[in-house]
Formats: sequence, C-alpha cells, structure tokens
Amino acid sequence: MSLIRDLHRQLVQKERSAVEVTQAYLTRIEQLEPTLHSFLTVTVDQALAQAQRVDAQIAAGDDVGLLAGIPIALKDNLCTQGIPTTCGSRVLEGFVPPYSSTVTARLAAAGAIALGKTNLDEFAMGSSTENSAYQVTGNPWDPSRVPGGSSGGSAAAVAADEAPIALGSDTGGSIRQPAAFCGVVGLKPTYGLVSRYGLVAYASSLDQIGPFARTVEDAAILLGAIAGHDPRDSTSLQVKIPDYTAALKPGLDCKGRKVGVIQETFGEGLDPEVETAVRTAIAQLEALGAEVVPISCPQFRYGVPTYYIIAPSEASSNLARYDGVKYGLRADNDSLLSMYSKTRAQGFGSEVKRRIMIGTYALSAGYYDAYYLKAQKVRTLIKQDFERAFEQVDVLVCPTAPTTAFKAGEKVDDPLSMYLSDLMTIPVNLAGLPGMSLPCGFDRGGMPIGLQLISNVLREDVLFEVGYTYEQATDWHRRSPNLA
Repeated sequence: MSLIRDLHRQLVQKERSAVEVTQAYLTRIEQLEPTLHSFLTVTVDQALAQAQRVDAQIAAGDDVGLLAGIPIALKDNLCTQGIPTTCGSRVLEGFVPPYSSTVTARLAAAGAIALGKTNLDEFAMGSSTENSAYQVTGNPWDPSRVPGGSSGGSAAAVAADEAPIALGSDTGGSIRQPAAFCGVVGLKPTYGLVSRYGLVAYASSLDQIGPFARTVEDAAILLGAIAGHDPRDSTSLQVKIPDYTAALKPGLDCKGRKVGVIQETFGEGLDPEVETAVRTAIAQLEALGAEVVPISCPQFRYGVPTYYIIAPSEASSNLARYDGVKYGLRADNDSLLSMYSKTRAQGFGSEVKRRIMIGTYALSAGYYDAYYLKAQKVRTLIKQDFERAFEQVDVLVCPTAPTTAFKAGEKVDDPLSMYLSDLMTIPVNLAGLPGMSLPCGFDRGGMPIGLQLISNVLREDVLFEVGYTYEQATDWHRRSPNLA
C-alpha cells in the first residue's frame, strides 16, 4: 500500500487533518532524534503553518494533489529560502539561502510539508554520514551502525518513520547505498531529469536529486512531482514526464522482461550473505516471468578510480567559492590571502580537504592529461559497456553495496575501504543512468540488504515496474526497525 495514497485518502476524507499528521511526525522526530540524529534542523513552526494552509484548502472544498499535506524530509544541501542550509559543513554554518531550489519549490507548490533538513556527509562527500561537521547519524536498525552516505539522514528518517518520504542527492551512490543500508527504496534518476538548481554542487556532471520512500510506488509519485525541465539548469532535459505510477497495479509481472545480471559485481569483496540475498531476489524475478541473462561489463571495475579523479576535480572547482568573502564562515585576519586560507582550513573537514587536494592535483599543469583526461576516456568506456548491455536486456541487476551497514568508526581511518562501499553504484553515475535500490533481505545480524536495478536513460518506468513487481511478491519492504 502506498503510504502517500493512504495519507491522502485520510486527509481528503477528513479522517485526519494535515496538522494532526504533521504533528505526529514532529512528535516522532522529537522522540527519536536523541538516538538517531537524522535531522540538522527541524522546522516546527513552518511545517505546522503549511499544514494549516492545506487544511484550509480541504475545508474549502478545493481539489488537492497527492502530495498536499504529506510531510517530507529534505537533505541539507538543498537550498530552502529562509531555512538554514549547511551541507553538513562549518564553512556554511548560519547560511540562510535567499531562494529555494527548484525541487523544494515544486514540492511546496504541490502542498508537501517540509519537516526539516537532514544530516549528511560534509558537501555530500562520504559513504557513512560520519563526515558531517555536526553529528553522526545512527542506522535505525542498529544505531551503533552507520546509515550509509552521503544522504544518511534522509534514509534513516524514512526507515525510522520520522518522515514518510525524503529527498537526497546521489553523486556516486549517495541515495542508493544508504537506502540499502536502511532497508528503504532509493532512486537516482537519469542525469538531467531533475533540476539541480539550488542543489549545492559537489561534482556537477554526476550530482542528481532523487527520492527515498518505503515503497516503489511512493518513490514513483515523488519523482513525478520533482522531475521536469528547468530553464535555470543548463543540464536539464526537455522531456515529457510520464505518470510513473500508471502501470503499478496488482497482478503486474515480469513476463517479456529481460533482466541482465552484471557478472563483475559478484566475486571477491562481496559479502556472502549479500550475494545469497541478491541471487535469491534474481531467482524471484525469474519466477515472476523475467528472462535472466548473464551480462559482462568489463569496465565496471574501473568505476571507483575513475570517479575519484573526476569527482574531486569538479569539487576542487566548485568549492573554490567558499573563501570567506561572499557568505558563510569568515576567519578574520590581517591579509586577504590569510583570510582565504584560514577560512578554508577552519571551515572544511578532513575528507573535503582530501578531495579538494586530489582534484587540484589531477587538474594541475602536467597532470591533466595523465589523470583527468584519461579518467574521462574511461568514463566513456564504462558508458559504452552499459549501452551494449541494454541492446540485450531491459534492466540490469546487482547488489547495491558489497556489505551491509558497518559499525560507526570502523572505516573512518581507512578512506580506501570507505570508498569501496560505492563500488556497485558509481558506474551508474558515470554513465548518467537511472538506478534504484530496494530491500531484498537481511543478514544474520538483522541489517538490511539492497538489490540494485539499473535501466537505460529515461527508462525510470522500467525500474518502477520491475521493482514494484518484485516488491509485491515479497515482504521485505513491510518490515520496520524496532525503535520503541
């Protein structure tokens, strides 16, 4: 059952008011935040005022859309007018944007109620949400473990029922990996399908905004609300946005669908329990009528080294604007150069500094061709692997992450091990494709396991249809963490 549709029915039939629904989630947040730390900012007054406006519309007999009165959590790298946006960094502490991102403006126009801004790895650089300058978010299934990253706050909020839906951003897996770790649905759309205007940039050729939800249908509803052309984003695609939920009906099967299994995602480094759960899910898709086809993507293995040249290079350029002059933190000093250097030294955390230095080195004279240009060529080869694969199949499947959620602090001093958490997701960003993670099981410790579905450019409808079919045949999405 779609939680959005159920809440919408309660609201329009006046079983509950938008204020009551919003207050229930705010109360839940108040109860759980001392343990989980999902939110950096909770906008109590704004949320209740917005809910009152929705209630007034319903009382007046106005038709309201599916998202009217539905609470949502927003990752704190999405600009929100009048509400602090920190990107989890000290360098933006106290920054209040004078405008809203396109996606948050579209949600506000649809009547969705923003509950607050969620925690993230600083400037979305990380795989565990431990790189936040403010707090470490816990995984609702075991608060001693990480929720994944960088959108860990949004994933944890949905898994813990602090919000029915949320938005995150995905540069190398930052929606799908935390969705897998927290046992929820997370989607990275086709690059350019959702406007990046107002998303604080990390790596502009890779960043995409996408939804978190408890079910595939709710993710489809949320994507439909935020997708579409935006003239303020030069990379925004001019395409018609379909009704992604049109085919999501009971009885849907996978007959006629060809599902490709990426062979390079199995083997050394993959947790045996993750492999078992994913192979069981593949067998389930076959039982639902899909034709399963082994697929080789030889360049898949080069995704991580390619990403960690391209993304830091773009970050070194994007983060040059944080110099203490225009906004955010300023370290006062006796010279301009000293002010620049001290502001950045005090404002940025260690992981952000690491990536800025890697990117600056890769772009420096004498190294551009050897590193950045070569990485872009490999990126093209990865994209060509996917193009050949989609000549044979409708959707590709693989694990979302090589392991389940690890203990907080376990990989903080081992950046390479942390980077490998995004091994399965990074190639999708490099190719600009849509990818979705949905729960497909649990390990012996009770931690969720994610199944990743990948489709061709602008074929989110295929992801939703295959994901919905699998979801209806299983009960993983119905399980919730015990947070009494």
